[in-house]
Amino acid sequence: MSHDIELVDKDTGEVLTMPEVFTDGGTYCVGGTDECHLNVTYNYGRCYAEVFPDEGLSNGRISWLYGRTAVATIETLKRGVAMLGTERDADYWKATEGNAGAALARLLTFAEQHPDGVWQGD
Repeated sequence: MSHDIELVDKDTGEVLTMPEVFTDGGTYCVGGTDECHLNVTYNYGRCYAEVFPDEGLSNGRISWLYGRTAVATIETLKRGVAMLGTERDADYWKATEGNAGAALARLLTFAEQHPDGVWQGD
């Protein structure tokens, strides 16, 4: 189980893009993608529940982003990255602080690139 999170254009609903290709997330395109889309495993929920207790989380879900503008989430994402760090474990699925923080760091790059974008997901 996972969250598919996208940052979209507020007017057109189209997924925004980044200037570079990346291969982060639980599922990703072979060879990478430049789309502001990230698949984040539910396994990180424990970490997110500890870091974002005031964001209306239900069982550590990251869906608190949905419907918000990127600019409104930047400071919270920065706080999460600072608290969790970004040192990844070789096993993406392992619920480590660094893995969870690395996912937030990728979302933060999306938000900083497109502050007027709007988060959506499932």
